[in-house]
Amino acid sequence: MKITAILSVLEEMAPLAYAEDFDNVGLLVGNANAEVTGILVCHDALESVIDEAIAKKCNLVVCFHPILFSGLKKITGKNYVERAVLKAIKNDIAIYAVHTALDNHKHGVNKIFCNALGLTNTKILVPKKNFIQKLVTYTIPENVEQLRNALFDAGAGKIGNYEDCSFNSKGIGTYMGNEDSNPEIGQRFEFVENEEIKIEVTFEKHLQSKILKALFKNHVYEEVAYEIYELQNAHQNIGLGMIGELEKPMTEDDFLAFVKDKMQCGGIRHSALLGKSIQKVAVLGGSGSFAIGNAKQAGADIFLTADLKYHNFYEAENQLVLADIGHFESERFTKNYIVDFLKEKILNFAIIFSEENTNPVKYL
Repeated sequence: MKITAILSVLEEMAPLAYAEDFDNVGLLVGNANAEVTGILVCHDALESVIDEAIAKKCNLVVCFHPILFSGLKKITGKNYVERAVLKAIKNDIAIYAVHTALDNHKHGVNKIFCNALGLTNTKILVPKKNFIQKLVTYTIPENVEQLRNALFDAGAGKIGNYEDCSFNSKGIGTYMGNEDSNPEIGQRFEFVENEEIKIEVTFEKHLQSKILKALFKNHVYEEVAYEIYELQNAHQNIGLGMIGELEKPMTEDDFLAFVKDKMQCGGIRHSALLGKSIQKVAVLGGSGSFAIGNAKQAGADIFLTADLKYHNFYEAENQLVLADIGHFESERFTKNYIVDFLKEKILNFAIIFSEENTNPVKYL
């Protein structure tokens, strides 16, 4: 099996188009056409993890955080990033990162976080914006079913928990072909006035080329009339963070102790406790200070995240409790999910859970 086959499975788990613009996801090091000897799944692809991959005969390392985040002008081994990349290249080991592609997935990092705490009725905390487009096209009634189904098969028409969604309206289309035309209805230089159906569907913008290919292949007209619009709608099933509910309310102290135990935290920094019960919980794995306002707006009793700075805690404004449980800790179970997903999709193959603890933060 070649690495490229594994990449298809990884993109099914975490489509690269879901990643944030600043991120560096996908295959970072290595040849996609190489044969896979084994897969090592880790949190951070540090030099010690590359050593582990060598020892366990794995030539593909799947990591959560990208070891290469910004461009390298030189690779001399002067820092931990360059040393890891050098060793990977020298030993023909490929490195693939998922990061915010999995952060933004509805079954990804934050759903894993919610599941660890037993939260129910979960939904995205910060829905992804500027990700939905709309196609409008026109065809004759006889072509509607074939064309619409082809667009659905290409990925159009998915809205929230529904698929095959479209709006169709009848109208009158007009045209007149020139000497180079070959009209489906009518003749050259003939003014045609014909019944047509207007089809409207939405789709995720990374599918545009696939949608247009289906449109041109299945439309009966020689010259296909269509329009594509950028929509302002946020995508309710793609985005960062989640909010959910505990089955039963807990006191603030009991809930923080519960989180510390479940997420195996060395410590939790938090804002002032409010003397209220906790039931509605917002989470965002990794650095989440930007979503404090979203947690407030969603009515969360507490917001669990990481990398909060001193002044961020003031933003609680006695409206909720802000709790920094640690960056690594908030993403702790992500590699478990990746291993389970790969084992379900790729049978009878060496998929290994890294034993290296790459958390750089230590506690007394």
